[in-house]
Order: sequence, then structure tokens, then C-alpha cells
Amino acid sequence: MKKLILMGRSESGKTTLKQALTGEKIHYDKTQYIHYNDVLIDTPGEYAQTKHLGYALALYAYEADVVGLLVAATEPYTLFPPNITCMVNRDVIGIVTKINDPGANVALAERWLKNSGCKDIFFVDSATGEGIDKVLEYLRR
Repeated sequence: MKKLILMGRSESGKTTLKQALTGEKIHYDKTQYIHYNDVLIDTPGEYAQTKHLGYALALYAYEADVVGLLVAATEPYTLFPPNITCMVNRDVIGIVTKINDPGANVALAERWLKNSGCKDIFFVDSATGEGIDKVLEYLRR
């Protein structure tokens, strides 16, 4: 299975997605530091939101086979600039989380990820498990 690093804003659903992908019980757990295991690297949102901590994301991305850019469908803006994926020499996938939230705008989140350069985009609800199988299938290829 390919190793996936999860990057995104705080509260975008990275840790909940990690729990869903690994079959853990879903519970809120604020990621304070980089969690690294055999198949997933979970990163704190502050690393993506702070310039100097962002350098750590670049370094950890070299430990992964796939970079996952997460955008919650409830977010008011995105951190990812246009065409950012060309900066990475790995596969980069987009993951839209919180797709079933009453305030979700899935189309806007998808547009942000396409604009950033993601060609493969997955839509997930980690709480219900919707879309998790498609992400796992991609990582097994």
C-alpha cells in the first residue's frame, strides 16, 4: 500500500480521515505534532497555515508516496494556491471531507482542489465511511 501524507487546514478532517482509513474508532483528537506510521502521515493544520512550519511538510512529503490535500466542504477559503501540485514530485490527490455536513459546498471545495492541480479528487465523510473505500482502493494500486 502506498504511504499517504495528509495536509490541510486545522479542522479540515485530517485526523478523522486517518482514523477512518485505519479502522480506528472515530473520536476528536487534535493533532499536536506529526503522526507517522507505516501507511499514513497525519500533520497538524498549523503546519500548512504557518510559513516556517510549512517547510516541515515539504520534508515529510518525501517520506510519502502520495500527498493528500484536504479541503473540508465547509471551509470558507482554501490554503492551496493555483497549480501548487507541480511543486511536488509525487502523486497529489485532492480529498473533500465533510461532504454530508448541512453547510457543505462540495462543488466549491472540488473547484479549489482542481485549481490547485489535483486530477484525482475523492469525496469522503469519515464519520459515515462514505468514500473511504475509494481512497483505500487508490492507495492499493
